[in-house]
Amino acid sequence: MSEQLRVAMAQLDTRVGDVTGNAELVITTALRARDTLCADVVVFPELTLTGYPPEDLLFRPDFINAIGEALARIRDEVSGIAMVVGFPHLAKGRLYNSAAVLQGGTVLGVYHKHHLPNGGVFDDKRYFDPGSTPLVVDIGGYACGVTICEDLWHPGPARWAAREGAQVLFNLNASPFHSGKFQDREAVIRARQEEAGLPVVYVNLVGGQDEVVYDGVSVVYGGDGSVAARAPAFTEGLWTVDFRRQGDGLAPEIGEVAELPDDDDLVYQALVRGLRDYVDKNGFPGVLLGMSGGIDSALSAAVALDALGPERVHAVMLTSRYTSGESLEDARGCAQLMGVRYASLDIDPAFQACLDELAPVFGDRPVDTTEENMQSRARGLMLMALSNKFGHMVLATGNKSEYAVGYATLYGDMCGGFAPLKDVYKTRVYRLAARRNAGGRVIPERIISKAPTAELRPDQKDEDSLPPYPVLDGILERYVDADMSVKTLISEGYDESDVRHVVALLHRNEYKRRQSAPGVKVTRKAFGRERRYPITSGYRPWG
Repeated sequence: MSEQLRVAMAQLDTRVGDVTGNAELVITTALRARDTLCADVVVFPELTLTGYPPEDLLFRPDFINAIGEALARIRDEVSGIAMVVGFPHLAKGRLYNSAAVLQGGTVLGVYHKHHLPNGGVFDDKRYFDPGSTPLVVDIGGYACGVTICEDLWHPGPARWAAREGAQVLFNLNASPFHSGKFQDREAVIRARQEEAGLPVVYVNLVGGQDEVVYDGVSVVYGGDGSVAARAPAFTEGLWTVDFRRQGDGLAPEIGEVAELPDDDDLVYQALVRGLRDYVDKNGFPGVLLGMSGGIDSALSAAVALDALGPERVHAVMLTSRYTSGESLEDARGCAQLMGVRYASLDIDPAFQACLDELAPVFGDRPVDTTEENMQSRARGLMLMALSNKFGHMVLATGNKSEYAVGYATLYGDMCGGFAPLKDVYKTRVYRLAARRNAGGRVIPERIISKAPTAELRPDQKDEDSLPPYPVLDGILERYVDADMSVKTLISEGYDESDVRHVVALLHRNEYKRRQSAPGVKVTRKAFGRERRYPITSGYRPWG
């Protein structure tokens, strides 16, 4: 028996539903881990064969059959290295979220996930039955325990593996990113490591899937709680760590420990990765967005630039009678700094035609938000026409603050296939823009410094309708993300009228958010599948 066990962590971007492609990826990755890295075992993420989350594909018998065939193929085609592969396992009429340990053409064991998360973005209980027994297998003469994702967030499974004689614990994950997530993970990994007294190999998925993005950051903790190895964020690849015998146990040698960027940098990387994978996995040639000369469209364009390259980003300035010369100059300057394709179209003839046609019906009713929304919808019409004609996906450029209070036009500036800033509060939009410029200026400074405006009426400013963004975001972060009550927010010093106004707007605009494009989740509670409130409701927390 060797005095060393070399473990490879396969931090991969799998594709949901592509069982054949994912099996190919497992095979090529395992062979590279064996032949190039001389690994004894390679550990893959949770539900590797299906991608994560497969959702209602799991209800299809043909899909489940394809998974069984793919696992058999991997088992038969790869030798000379052990593999820990995540897959859904149908056994005796029950479906489990499982991990198979394969080696030498045999299945050494199958583990069924014990704890099934069913909150936030997770719906495991909709599809899976829970497992109840530990799994410890012999790999190269060493006892290796297996757990899956949520099992690490609860006492029990890690300790049970140790009780069965495990010397190291492999944990397969599809743990999505949000701001501050690594600190949460670090706390639970350390807690389980201490509970079991074992080193932990934590392997996480990477890549974007619809509204969720996975950051990777696979990590190895020694039995003493120290970090022995860490893979970088949002990067695919293989990372190895060597374990050596230490008494009756195993201890990892210190390997590559990637530095973690700060939280804003991680959020920006998440936006880039989420947009890139959404565009590429869905086969779009590029993206199209309205470039207004404002901060949101500028940051959206910067994310698209970094995700796709300048040749795949098309910016359009859609001018009206209220568009300022400053906005025209800023939009053009931003596009030039980024090197993206740029065009300017006038919406005023279309807007005026609608006004003329509606005048007999509107009569002498005063001008109000109706006319403002008509302009936004004229812009949406042109963007969608360009998308239909040339195939580029439209980006909606609104941020979380606007979506929260409905400061966006349904079928207007909300139109599009993807909203990269949907889960980014306005105050963070400014921080990310400044941070992006620090790495090479792509946004004119005046866009960052000027007061935000929709330019749908003369001298319009966002703060005419909303509290200042630091106040608005403070209320929203506490009420939406932390579920604080109106009473608590007021007790914390927020103006009562501001709190009640913002909370009322939030609840009244649920219908808009239901019709909004998907966007990358980067906060603890994103609108969409993670925060699900009824549209029709008698709940009135604002009084």
